[in-house]
This record gives sequence, C-alpha cells and structure tokens, in this order.
Amino acid sequence: MSFDDALSKAAASVPECVAAGYVDVASGMLLSLKTVDSHPRQVIDLLAAATADMFNGPNVSTIERMFKKARGLQDDGYHYFQEIIVNSENLIHVFIRGKLNPEYVAVFVCRKTANLGMALTKARLAMPPLEAAF
Repeated sequence: MSFDDALSKAAASVPECVAAGYVDVASGMLLSLKTVDSHPRQVIDLLAAATADMFNGPNVSTIERMFKKARGLQDDGYHYFQEIIVNSENLIHVFIRGKLNPEYVAVFVCRKTANLGMALTKARLAMPPLEAAF
C-alpha cells in the first residue's frame, strides 16, 4: 500500500476527519496531505511550519532541555511532547509524533462535533500502519 493510500485510510478511520497530513518537523516540510476541501497553498505550507514550531520550536526545545536537566538526564534527543490537541472554533486538530521516527508528525483535523476521545483513540491506532507505510 502506498503512503498516500495509508494516509487516506487513516483519515477515513478518524471520526469526522476532514484532513490528514504527515509533516517532517525537522525540516518543516509537508510530506503528504489528504483533505476533503481545497485550501490555498500558503495555508497548507503554514500548517507544516506551525506543526514544526509546536514540536521543535525554540521555546519547546528549551523546555525539553530544562526538564532533562532538572531530572539529571542527558540531552539525548528524546522529545517530551508526543501529542498536541488544538481546539479551534469549528475544528479539532490532533497532532501525534511518530514512534519509529519522532521527527514525523501526523495531523488529523476533525469537525468540532466529533467525539474528542474517539478521535484521539482512532488517530493513535492509525499511527502504526502510517509509520509502516512510510
């Protein structure tokens, strides 16, 4: 199965999902996107950049280093922030960092009417097949 097919299948499994993407947060590049609507290229490009900022931005990286230092751990590249949920006026955005490659983040955008717990559970379940397909 191609990665685009795997992403489409993942999006179909998440309740009321209107878009799903895969972002390389190390580079800020959008690797793949499936959406029910068309969006301006600038918005799509900003989604990838914003995802990279949320997971690898300078303030987040500083917080992670501070946590490690406070706990007496070495800075080994491990990331504390694994999932981020953003609720906007009409949408739920679920961001999940990959386990196999923590620099890859899947993004699922669902309508606000979706059950948040179910959307998060289904998004988590979609990750292993997505990572295997990439």
